[in-house]
Amino acid sequence: VQLQASGGGLVQPGGSLRLSCAASGRPLILYAMGWFRQAPGKERSIVSTINWSGGSTYYSDSVKGRFTISRDNAKKMVYLQMNSLKPEDTGVYYCAAAGRSMLPIGLDEYDDWGQGTLVTVSS
Repeated sequence: VQLQASGGGLVQPGGSLRLSCAASGRPLILYAMGWFRQAPGKERSIVSTINWSGGSTYYSDSVKGRFTISRDNAKKMVYLQMNSLKPEDTGVYYCAAAGRSMLPIGLDEYDDWGQGTLVTVSS
């Protein structure tokens, strides 16, 4: 599946952004979907993941209670609503698709990756 992330930008601390991931190719219901973040000088790490139906989700401790992942399989879209943003949320955000796991949190569980969208949280 091909993925295209969008919605990044510059936002002040405490602000909100909504990232979108558009999928094309195979039906989205075949995949669990995840959002990853790569901060400057750091490794890419999991932010959130959602199973094929949207019935199960996972959030990293650093974003729990502030971010919400969702999906619309009919529209082939995955979203990440980010509220109460902090400077440490800054980084390139990637969406990814996993066809082999129910609720994957490891990078190696994901098969396809989007190109990334930059989020900068700064005053």
